[in-house]
Amino acid sequence: MQNIALLIDADNTTPAGIDPVLTALAELGQVNIRRAYGNWAKPNLAKWAQITNEYGIRPQQQFDLTKGKNATDMAMTIDAIDLLYQGKVDGFGIMSSDSDFTPLVSRLRQDGLVVYGFGWKNKAPQALQTACTRFIDIDALIRDDSDDGTRNGAKAQGEPVDEALVTLLGKAWRAANRSEDGYARLGEVGQIAGNRSNFDVRNYGFKRLIDMMESLPNFEVQRRDGQAWVKRLR
Repeated sequence: MQNIALLIDADNTTPAGIDPVLTALAELGQVNIRRAYGNWAKPNLAKWAQITNEYGIRPQQQFDLTKGKNATDMAMTIDAIDLLYQGKVDGFGIMSSDSDFTPLVSRLRQDGLVVYGFGWKNKAPQALQTACTRFIDIDALIRDDSDDGTRNGAKAQGEPVDEALVTLLGKAWRAANRSEDGYARLGEVGQIAGNRSNFDVRNYGFKRLIDMMESLPNFEVQRRDGQAWVKRLR
C-alpha cells in the first residue's frame, strides 16, 4: 500500500473539502500523514480546529511572526522536503490555492512522486495547477460529495467540457494504438492525456473518464470483452 501525506494550508482552503479530498487520495494509497498548518488562535480557523480529531489531522501551529509574511507556507515546505528525504512517502496531497507552493510541487515531482493539488480552480494560478500531477477543484469535489444520487455518470451536469480538453483527448487518441476500425483502448488514451495535462474528470462533474467520453459528441465509446474503446468522430 502506498503511503500518502496530506498537507493542508488551512488559511487557503476549506474544511468542507476534507472528506472528499481523502476519498480522492484513496486512489493513490493510504493517507497516513495528515497535517494542517496555520495560526490556530485565529477565529477563521475555528472550523478546522473542530474537525482535526474527527479526521486524525495533526494541527501544526504557526504564529504570525511578521506582518504580511506567511510562516505557514515555509513550515509546509520544510515538512514536505523532510518527508521527501526520509523516503517514507510515495505521494502527496496539497490542499491550497497559494502560488507559493508551485516550486515545492515541482520539486516533489522531480523525484517521481505523485502530487495531487486541491484548491479553488478560479483562484489558484495556472502555474500551480500545471505543476500538479492532478489539480482538482475543491468546489467540484464538494458538489459531487453532496450529490443525492439523482445524477448518473454520463448525464452529469457539471462544468462544460472546453474545446482545449476535447483537442487534448483527440491528440491522445491519435497517439494511441488503434485497431483497423479506428478504436483505441480508453485506458491508453487516458494515460497519454494524463501525461500531457493535469486535467481531472471530477472538475467537470464526472466520476470516471468513460462517463465523460460517452457524453461528448466528438467521440464514440464501445465496450468489447470487458474493456472500453474510444474513437474520435470529429
